[in-house]
Amino acid sequence: MTARVAIYPGTFDPPTLGHVDLIRRASRIFERLIVAVARGVHKNVLLELDQRVELLRKCVEDLPNVQVEPFDGLLVQFAARRGAQVLVRGIRAFSDFEFEFQTALTNRKMAPEIETIFLMPKEEYSYVSSSIVREIAALGGDTRAFVPEPVHRVLQRLSGSGGGGREVPGSLPRSFHRRRNR
Repeated sequence: MTARVAIYPGTFDPPTLGHVDLIRRASRIFERLIVAVARGVHKNVLLELDQRVELLRKCVEDLPNVQVEPFDGLLVQFAARRGAQVLVRGIRAFSDFEFEFQTALTNRKMAPEIETIFLMPKEEYSYVSSSIVREIAALGGDTRAFVPEPVHRVLQRLSGSGGGGREVPGSLPRSFHRRRNR
């Protein structure tokens, strides 16, 4: 069977240029790509689910075969409801592999009809992670080199920074600063 529908899941908190790179490349492989934005109940998220969905929609509005949807619950159940045959996962470095490998094997045990494929981002994005971007934003740094412009604007508003590298204490949500001080 040819895989026509794939799902690229994640919390995307915030969406990075690496995420968008993987979305663009996966959209060329599959007839339909669903970017599944997880609620992130086990993570301390910076952006609300609806913000992350809207930002990703802006970032991929030029890709007609890509849709962005929120999801909650088991990924393989969501994939089955959407008729997806493949899960797309990104691996930036070897350190990502162990977690992704375990997750792929667990998903295969629960839903053997759904395959997982791994894509690597372009080299220039291989070190970029959402957690690094959150840290840069929390310290008032310029996030433009790491995130799409709509995301950068939201992070600027949250940090109270013009993106010029100056810190504005207390301007991000308290939970953001608590995470940073762990």
